[in-house]
Amino acid sequence: MPSSGIMNRVFSRVRNLDAYPKVNEDFYSRTLSGGVITLVSSIAMIFLVFSELGLYLQTVTETKLVVDTSRGEKLHINFDITFPAVSCTLLSLDAIDISGEQHLDIKHSVMKTRIDANGNEIQMRYDRMGTPKIGKPMQKHGGELEHNETYCGSCYGAEKSEDECCNSCEEVREAYRRKGWGLMNPDLIDQCKREGFVQRIKSEEGEGCKVHGSLEVNKVAGNFHFVKSFHLSNIHVGHEGQAFQEDGYNISHKINKLAFGVNYPGIVNPLDGVHWFQGIPNGMYQYFLKVVPTVYTPVRGPVIQSNQFSVTEHYKGPEKLGQRALPGVFFFYDLSAIKVYSQLQE
Repeated sequence: MPSSGIMNRVFSRVRNLDAYPKVNEDFYSRTLSGGVITLVSSIAMIFLVFSELGLYLQTVTETKLVVDTSRGEKLHINFDITFPAVSCTLLSLDAIDISGEQHLDIKHSVMKTRIDANGNEIQMRYDRMGTPKIGKPMQKHGGELEHNETYCGSCYGAEKSEDECCNSCEEVREAYRRKGWGLMNPDLIDQCKREGFVQRIKSEEGEGCKVHGSLEVNKVAGNFHFVKSFHLSNIHVGHEGQAFQEDGYNISHKINKLAFGVNYPGIVNPLDGVHWFQGIPNGMYQYFLKVVPTVYTPVRGPVIQSNQFSVTEHYKGPEKLGQRALPGVFFFYDLSAIKVYSQLQE
């Protein structure tokens, strides 16, 4: 059939098609320089192909700054700090903000690890008393606890109401903190005496403490600080026990981690790994932090709400501390009015 003949001729021409027709050997000659040029050109083309492919697959971060109009949010602070010369019992974490909200001797979501002089872990525990009690407890009315009688310990004048009971040394200390009183002699407090509170402090002499955990505070300017736990809550001066008033308070510390929010790829926390050694006791080390709210949007996955921060440092020696100043490590933070939006783009 004529049509089949036409198709055969078309297929025959396609099979004989040569985009690179061979040149007769009489018209060219092979040389070393030509081979080198061919090899170099091939390598260059392969390199360019892979370079362009890498640029195509590479993600680019686009950053945008806007005014932060958010209200009523909370600020999440994660910390991991080592104090090689302060025992865990004597270390207190407090938080205060400009709205007047105070959290003193914070224990919720805080873990303390006792360490020896070489930095080795001794014991890990949540910050609570929980030690074995010695002797019969004294009732609020003054007599010893009798058989089948419900225990209600005295708060030694710091009760919120007549029905309030303080059944442990920690509850007495908390009641005193609410009043802004100092616990001058723990041995005069029945609960503390039975729990061996003073003996425990003495047994931890020469130890250090690694404290880590988290805080949730109002998203306003404020500070959190690590200080000696024997202090008045209202004016932050004085100690709970006469036996501890003359002791030096060495605030040497190492910041293993400090972050305002969750980590995201590329974040830099400038205080991670910072170590400061104090030569003389009873100073005040201050960090001033500017916190910048940040929204990180990855190519795939959920949007991450976090914060970046910058920092400056200042140290006050004991000779510069006033009567009302308390030795310790203080972190003063303030919020930036600008929010950063960081988005990855392919």
